Amino acid sequence: MPPPVDHRTAEKPVRCSWAKNDLAILYHDREWGVPQHDDRVLFEFLVLEGAQAGLSWDTILKKRENYRTALDNFDPKKISRYTQRKLESLMRNEGIVRNRLKISSVVKNAKAFLQVQAEFGSFGRYVWQFVGGKPRVNALKTLQHAPSRTAESDALSKDLKKRGFTFVGSTICYAFMQAVGMVNDHVVTCFRYTEV
Repeated sequence: MPPPVDHRTAEKPVRCSWAKNDLAILYHDREWGVPQHDDRVLFEFLVLEGAQAGLSWDTILKKRENYRTALDNFDPKKISRYTQRKLESLMRNEGIVRNRLKISSVVKNAKAFLQVQAEFGSFGRYVWQFVGGKPRVNALKTLQHAPSRTAESDALSKDLKKRGFTFVGSTICYAFMQAVGMVNDHVVTCFRYTEV
């Protein structure tokens, strides 16, 4: 039987350098880069990555639970039926990013999302085709080597825009692809690199 681990002296796992606070570490260790096919979760990340434009991801992580409450747990069917009154109430909600364009894009994107589901059977089936159905595994030594966009994110962005989505520029799409595991951009020294 191995001796008990003394957690005071145990080495801390090596992580990607952006995971600096408790919330970011939890997100990094449990979610970021894990291949995701659940449509509701994919929609959540699409919304959150769009909301993050121009802000830090830490800001969005802190507001994530508020978003879940305010947006009916990211249910695209419910969101697609939001009225102007509901949008105005969201603009007064201090728990989310109160940007009129970003808030109205959530409803637009929910409607477009439902159309993609109807056409492809699932949003997951649609979105994963942009990486050939399996994660692209990069071998980054540092995060400075991570691209902000790729040919795949360019293609995804272009197709989403054609389908009526907004706040889906190539950089946002690449961040989405990293988050949902379409791309493994954990640095090679990170303990999650081989796990995901």
